[in-house]
Amino acid sequence: MSHLIAPSMLSADFGNLQRDVNMINKSEADWFHLDVMDGVFVPNISFGFPIIKYIKQFAQKPLDVHLMIVEPERYFEEFKNAGADILSIHYEASRHLNRSINAIQNLGMKAGVVLNPHTNISLLEDTISILDMVLIMSVNPGYGGQKFIENSYSKISKLKELIIKKNASTLIEVDGGVTLENSTKLIEAGADVLVAGNTVFSSSNPNETISKLKNKH
Repeated sequence: MSHLIAPSMLSADFGNLQRDVNMINKSEADWFHLDVMDGVFVPNISFGFPIIKYIKQFAQKPLDVHLMIVEPERYFEEFKNAGADILSIHYEASRHLNRSINAIQNLGMKAGVVLNPHTNISLLEDTISILDMVLIMSVNPGYGGQKFIENSYSKISKLKELIIKKNASTLIEVDGGVTLENSTKLIEAGADVLVAGNTVFSSSNPNETISKLKNKH
């Protein structure tokens, strides 16, 4: 499959949210990426259920929801009801990872696990075959517009090797500092899904930027 593009709504204009949702609907983007932050797991607070429900009303593409929160398992059902199609939780925030993955999938969502920059790929050895997706954070989570961590390329390659070794069909998503300049290298390393916030929404022509990201090889 060709790679997917998931613009991050954290960088959208919340005063014109419906306009930005419609722009993504009409673009070559594949998913909406939504970052939920609680101010505890990460040093920032973003948005919760009302915003997700609002976006779901107008979105014509899947909602890819990334939970940067403690005890994410308390809210799986609520995120499903709010409109999440893909739900990703942090390895570092989940005490019973297998149970959480199963719970997400049993609710009819795709399940993803997120790794912070310092978390080793080898920790997924036992769960990779049941995961729909792994999200590699290529910046420290909590804020948009951060500088890309160069070690991310080798981390993506190692994850790809693990997926192939385990004969899994897990997707690799990358979030943080994704630009038109590094996107080709990320795809070559093994990325299947590119999350781009700042790159898309600070562009003078977001639609064209999405198209350029989508058509990188």
